Amino acid sequence: MPPRAPVRDRIPHPPVESLDLATVLRTLGDPLRLEIVRALADGERPCGELAERLGVPTSTGSYHLRLLREAGITRTRVSGTTRFVSLRRDDLEARFPGLLDVLLAG
Repeated sequence: MPPRAPVRDRIPHPPVESLDLATVLRTLGDPLRLEIVRALADGERPCGELAERLGVPTSTGSYHLRLLREAGITRTRVSGTTRFVSLRRDDLEARFPGLLDVLLAG
């Protein structure tokens, strides 16, 4: 069994069965958060790179990334001092089939 990450490195994510469509859609109603999802369409990105790409301060990027994670749209993992963010594609597809396809098509 692999060792568990230290408590400070564990980031809570909602379980798939608790993902709520209204919460997901409300969270994605913000144009910046929708742009973050589209930026993650081709794979995992470091948090700082996302903020830079979107032209927002790191604190603003962190706020929006936290909302996306808490809604169950993204997954964040820690590697050293860097946090990497990715879409929860499989979880979203299992819970809301076709939703990501629609969001990413725009």
